[in-house]
Amino acid sequence: MAALFGEYRHKIDAKGRISLPAAFRKALTEDTQLVTVPDKTQGSLSIYTVETYEAWVAMLFEKRGGYDPSNRDHVLLRKKLNSIATPGYLDSAYRISVSPKNRELAGLDKDVVLIGDTDHFEIWDAKRWDDFSEDIDLDSLMFS
Repeated sequence: MAALFGEYRHKIDAKGRISLPAAFRKALTEDTQLVTVPDKTQGSLSIYTVETYEAWVAMLFEKRGGYDPSNRDHVLLRKKLNSIATPGYLDSAYRISVSPKNRELAGLDKDVVLIGDTDHFEIWDAKRWDDFSEDIDLDSLMFS
C-alpha cells in the first residue's frame, strides 16, 4: 500500500458513508478490506488495511516483549482490541461505511476530516480536528 498523507474535508451521507479523497483511492483498491478502530483518547476513528492493522497490533505488543499466547494478559488485551475493531470494505464508489456505533464513539455527525497518517488514515469530526490541530506547534519540530 502506498503511504497516506493529507487533510481532506468531507461529509457523511445519510447512510453513514464517506467518500475517500482521490489521493487515498490511489493507495487503496476497491474491495480493500479495512479495519476501523475507535480512538477514545482522541475521539476519532483509525482506519487500517488488514495488513497494517496486524502490524499495528504487533507493534503494540512489541512494547511488552512481543505477543505471548501463554500470557493471560496478552490474550485478554488482544481479544479486547480485536472486539472493538470493525471490519469493512470500500465499495465500488470508494466509500467507507461507518457504523452508527463508531459514529457515536467518534462524535461524527455531518462534517468530517480525513487525515492521512502514513500507514493508515483517521476520521475526525471537523470541529474536533480543528480544535486538536490548532494546539500543535509544527514549528517546534521544523525549526528547533
